[in-house]
Amino acid sequence: MALAQDIGSNVGSLIFSTFSSDFKKKNFSLYGQWIALFTVFLCLALGIANIFHFNLVIIFSIICLIQGLVVIVVEIPFLLRICPFTDKFTNFIRAFDNNLPRCGFYLLLGVIQWLSLTLQATSLIVVAVFFTLASACYGLAALKHQDFIKSSFQSTQAANDLETQIGNSVTRNVL
Repeated sequence: MALAQDIGSNVGSLIFSTFSSDFKKKNFSLYGQWIALFTVFLCLALGIANIFHFNLVIIFSIICLIQGLVVIVVEIPFLLRICPFTDKFTNFIRAFDNNLPRCGFYLLLGVIQWLSLTLQATSLIVVAVFFTLASACYGLAALKHQDFIKSSFQSTQAANDLETQIGNSVTRNVL
């Protein structure tokens, strides 16, 4: 129990410190990335919640779930190395390693969810809004000629620090 609380505390502090350091950089591509990562949780939660409709909204909720999984792979490229994807899919995902392609990608995902309103107004509109916000952030980064940078949360140093903290916690509990 204490191990889980210690790990949860370490992960929470790592995410918060990374978020605050990224926010200080004033780069819109970082804002877009954080919004997109938050949207993943929305996609999964609202996709599951809306799958219980008894009309064609089910199609959009399934699409929303798939979008959430694709966005995870787009925003966390480490998963491309550890998950067995085809070369075609990997090259497709790597095509979005710049501000303007990501702007278009998130705009397309947002438009797909906006189209769900043609059937019925559901909570999927929240996903559409956040995809549109992510697209706007990447678009602003492209317009301002800001470099495409990824969050320091994805850096190997942050991952190594977390592994070390988890390893130290496990070692302490074993001893």
